[in-house]
Amino acid sequence: MFLNYIKDYFLIKILKNNLHNVKASTSTKSIQTVGLLVDESYFFEKEALVNELIANGILESNIKIIVYRDKWKKNEVYSQPTFGANHVNWNAQITNPAVNDFINEKFDLLISYYDVEKAFLLKITHSSKAHFKVGFSSVDKRLNHMMINTNAENYKVFVHELFRYLKVLNKI
Repeated sequence: MFLNYIKDYFLIKILKNNLHNVKASTSTKSIQTVGLLVDESYFFEKEALVNELIANGILESNIKIIVYRDKWKKNEVYSQPTFGANHVNWNAQITNPAVNDFINEKFDLLISYYDVEKAFLLKITHSSKAHFKVGFSSVDKRLNHMMINTNAENYKVFVHELFRYLKVLNKI
């Protein structure tokens, strides 16, 4: 347990040093593909969130979900790719191939659906090759291009505000 705190400390330190290199989004491309990074420690309604995205015009086949859990069990079978804090080494490098594939995929939109800062989730959001990143305003402002001021339980409000602003920005 104590070693996890030390690993988390080093991950945050490396992440803060890398946050100075954040680039602004200049893409005017419309949103087709969506990456959804969900913290299932606090939010369990990911199917309802996906249904809201589909109802707003995103194709289900264009949505890729990856789920973070605080308590990740190795032998348990999950419906979506799932990872935990033990998938990062001491050099802040991710060891899970599913997470690395998610990071390297060039999504038009990355939705970082977590409102509590966890070093591993911040690392994935920062490392993602997505063109446009959206998250909650309670998370570090340097990570996302657009922040929505609500909490994770209000997924309908989040999706409504997201698509309202995407229309204003001519992204959909």
